[in-house]
Amino acid sequence: MARKYFGTDGIRGRVGEAPIMPEFVLRLGYAAGTALVGQDTLPAGERPAVLIGKDTRVSGYMLEAALECGFSAAGVDVMLCGPLPTPAIAYLTRALRLQAGVVISASHNAYQDNGIKFFSAQGTKLPDAVEEAIEAGLDQPMGCRGSAGLGRARRVEDAHGRYIEFCKSTFPNELDLRGLKIAVDCAHGAGYLVAPKVFHELGAEVVTIGTDPNGLNINDGVGATSPDALRRAVLQHKADLGIALDGDGDRVVMVDSQGKIYDGDQLLYVIVRQRHLRDKVAGVVGTLMSNLGFEHALGRLGIPFARAKVGDRYVLEMMAEKNWPFGGENSGHIICLEKHTTGDGIIAALQVLAALRANSDTLAHACADLTMYPQKLINVRIAAGFNWQGDAGIKAAAAAAEQALNGKGRVLLRPSGTEPVLRVMVEGSDGALVTAQAEAIASAVREAAE
Repeated sequence: MARKYFGTDGIRGRVGEAPIMPEFVLRLGYAAGTALVGQDTLPAGERPAVLIGKDTRVSGYMLEAALECGFSAAGVDVMLCGPLPTPAIAYLTRALRLQAGVVISASHNAYQDNGIKFFSAQGTKLPDAVEEAIEAGLDQPMGCRGSAGLGRARRVEDAHGRYIEFCKSTFPNELDLRGLKIAVDCAHGAGYLVAPKVFHELGAEVVTIGTDPNGLNINDGVGATSPDALRRAVLQHKADLGIALDGDGDRVVMVDSQGKIYDGDQLLYVIVRQRHLRDKVAGVVGTLMSNLGFEHALGRLGIPFARAKVGDRYVLEMMAEKNWPFGGENSGHIICLEKHTTGDGIIAALQVLAALRANSDTLAHACADLTMYPQKLINVRIAAGFNWQGDAGIKAAAAAAEQALNGKGRVLLRPSGTEPVLRVMVEGSDGALVTAQAEAIASAVREAAE
């Protein structure tokens, strides 16, 4: 079934423009609630219940109220927890034995955007059949149950504490973070209340930035998408390490004491390398954007590697298909299925720290055998429906780049699943050549898109 509203990461867009409008989100809550009631296997007299969490965007208040109203009209109880990371909603949905979890967030996007993402009762993506039922329901007239059948709403007062304890439980009992000074950047986003406490309660001295959300500053010059802010904080406070989350807390980037930034590929390598020394790792799933150097370093360790399409949804699907425990993206989505059902920035950072503490190691030393290839990524704005694949000029520029790389690199063009841009990525051993070829292809895309 072709999806009309759901993308690879739920439903997302600019607030005040379709579909991120209160009337649509009201109908979305009703359609989702109706789909859940239709598949409900609870004992007679019990209503299904969902958990709604959000990040710190000002629009979250409006969308939360609309969703709550739609679910109630469908006869579904609603539990509200306020701002919490996306992976916290996945965990709490499972821990509280609820029928679904809902996250109001646009992740790493600016505050003007927002979106809705669902989790199943198991803390994973909704089954396709449920998403299709929701899509079908959105095209039907909205109804409302009688008073006796309406859902009720209440706050989950201990949601933050539950999630903090869950995160801490993924860190080895025999280790702690005493003696470490860690700078934590929460991107003025969903992790601002919980992330610093996790690292502090494990013994670290914590310095925070990006923990003063005002509804408009999420991801604004801070967080995993702007790691220079964390780098400056680490150097200024003479911290041992820095940890940056994105707006909804499912991505992580780290910085060492010298101010060097480490992306998702490098951090996943640190985790997997340490685990492989103890127990052989069956395999690792990356994406089309994963660095060639990462793939080659895993190969030297004898660890199988496979590439999924970009998006944590596709990484998870391939991990399940191959029964491999580790996967991730260079953007900082890192999935450790032995710890959580989804990517989690805090938990991924804890696994990196556990690997370092186990060997009294540093990030630089742990990555010594990993030589990253230079990558140049350029985002070129395009109109919806633009046929970039059929343009002769773009094809010629990409072919010229492939020829110039001479088998020692890659060219990747792909439309974003969350923004109206075409991502142009060139990777190879020669940094200057990589940059020149990426700019040549991007120029051809701009010319064709005019």
